[in-house]
Amino acid sequence: MAKIKSFEELKKIKDQVQANVELREKSENISNLIQIKVAMATCGIASGAREVMNYLMDELAKEGINNVVVTQTGCMGYCYAEPTIEVTMPDKEPVVYGNVTLERAKDVIEKHIKKGELIDGIIPVTHKTIE
Repeated sequence: MAKIKSFEELKKIKDQVQANVELREKSENISNLIQIKVAMATCGIASGAREVMNYLMDELAKEGINNVVVTQTGCMGYCYAEPTIEVTMPDKEPVVYGNVTLERAKDVIEKHIKKGELIDGIIPVTHKTIE
C-alpha cells in the first residue's frame, strides 16, 4: 500500500470506503429503492452514457436524494436510441428512456424520481417476458 502524503488523499480514501459500504447496504434492500440502470455497452459509451451516469450520480448526491441506486448495465438492445437508462420505481414496471442528454437526465430526476411523473423519450416495450 502506498503512503498517504496528505489529508486530501486520506479523505479521498475515506470517501471511497464509505461509498462502497453504502452501496453494499443499499443492495440488501434494493427492492425498496429507486433503481437507475445506465446502458454502458460500447454504443452507449460512444453516445455519452458515461457523462449521463456521472451527471445522475453527482446531481442525486448534490440534492441529497439517497433512496436511489445508479448502476451500469450492458447493452439493452436499443443502440439506435443511446444513451439509454432504465428507471425502476419500487413496485412499478421499469421505464426505459432513450436519447438521454444531460437535460433529459435532469428531467428524469426532477419529474420522474421526485414527482413520479413520466417524461418524453420513453422507449415502448415491444416484447413480453416468458413466464
